[in-house]
Amino acid sequence: MSQNAPTLLWFRKDLRLTDNSALAEAIAVGAPIIPVFISSPQEAGAWPLGGASKWWLHHALASLSDSLKAHGGRLILREGESLKTLRSLIQETGATRVFWNRRYEPPLRELDASIKRTLRQEGVEVESFNSSLLNEPHTASTGEGKPYKVYTPYWKKVKDREWTPLAEPVLTALRFPRTFPSSESLDAWKLLPKIPWDAPFYEHWDVSEAGAMTRLDSFLESSVNEYAMARDRPDFDGTSCLSPYLHWGQIGPRQIAHKLKASCDLTQKGPLTYLKELYWREFAYNVLYHFPNTPDEPLRSEYASFPWEHDSEVLKAWQTGHTGYPIVDAGMRQLWQTGWMHNRVRMIVSSLLVKHLLHNWHEGAKWFWDTLVDADLASNTLGWQWSGGCGADAAPYFRVFNPIIQGQKFDPDGDYVRRYVPELKKMPNTFIHTPWEAPDNILEYAGVVLDEDYPKPIIEHKAGRERALSALAEFKG
Repeated sequence: MSQNAPTLLWFRKDLRLTDNSALAEAIAVGAPIIPVFISSPQEAGAWPLGGASKWWLHHALASLSDSLKAHGGRLILREGESLKTLRSLIQETGATRVFWNRRYEPPLRELDASIKRTLRQEGVEVESFNSSLLNEPHTASTGEGKPYKVYTPYWKKVKDREWTPLAEPVLTALRFPRTFPSSESLDAWKLLPKIPWDAPFYEHWDVSEAGAMTRLDSFLESSVNEYAMARDRPDFDGTSCLSPYLHWGQIGPRQIAHKLKASCDLTQKGPLTYLKELYWREFAYNVLYHFPNTPDEPLRSEYASFPWEHDSEVLKAWQTGHTGYPIVDAGMRQLWQTGWMHNRVRMIVSSLLVKHLLHNWHEGAKWFWDTLVDADLASNTLGWQWSGGCGADAAPYFRVFNPIIQGQKFDPDGDYVRRYVPELKKMPNTFIHTPWEAPDNILEYAGVVLDEDYPKPIIEHKAGRERALSALAEFKG
């Protein structure tokens, strides 16, 4: 096999040049590298990219392309079936190797295994690597050899493992061919929306590898020591907001873990809590890998017959942030305006949908999938099944969040609500989470006419809780 025959480097959810195992190995081979990204929406099964994810992907690919150009390279964009496209590129370029970093979502991992077998049978060297997890799912099982369904035993199993060292590509040794195969235009893929609903996104995100590292550095310098408390306060800037960068691989968990350890004392509550959140993501991938049907079916199969209801008007009110519960509406509007929602608020809004409003967790998962820039199949599925009481390590269905108390506890001064529900900006703290309880003079001062400027609760909390418990009793009866 010729040393000068090029290597195809297939980028997927690893859109970075640092700590990229496949890139490091491709450079080590010493042959020219042809970076390629293949768009194949039909291969994603029931979960093709949502609108917010397409927005992020467009800018992530543009950033990666710029990074490669800075080193004398080029990112080749092709649309089509992955195997067919790789075969075409092999024929066009004379490439004898294909390297990539592994994916874990069904059906993509099955597809990758099939492509690897086929190309190897055709005489192509194919190698895959891990660049997106600290512990790949097949490396952790219970003492009985079964997959974990509860986080705490999983954490205890893997927490003391040594992290793999960073894969540090020697970018000065990057070699590219003299000529590149043709590439499609990123703009022609039309990943950006025709209607500019994405305009506010640009104020919140620097969609680049450098942007990811800047966020990590800022978090470690300013917020990590208070993370155990601040992670529950949407009115604080107390989280790293790295989830979309992690999802698209503009930063890897090894980079975060190693830098966290180098910067912090991991015996302290804040840094340790943040590390556990990184492992919660690992746990999500562990569950998805071993239970590949969970994006569409509850892990606890008995919940397939739960008596969910459906009301399109109720669902729309929840989606658009008009439920009458200020903390919920703030979260749903934050999601629409920024493509992201604070994790504590994700728990509150999902609880309202699946318990007070008795809507199937799957409807919420689909809405998040379309509107989140960090729409990650593993984390999204785990989170929604947790709220629905039907998944791994799930909250019991009878545990119903009180959206009033949640708002008062975690947004005590109403700053978060006022930021995203401006019609309540003059409401005093006493009533910011219960505007329907405000006396007429307070409502007049705040300029709020209930059910005109801001809705009354879509369902009263006690009635919603009792309805949820009644549905649970009917289900178990």
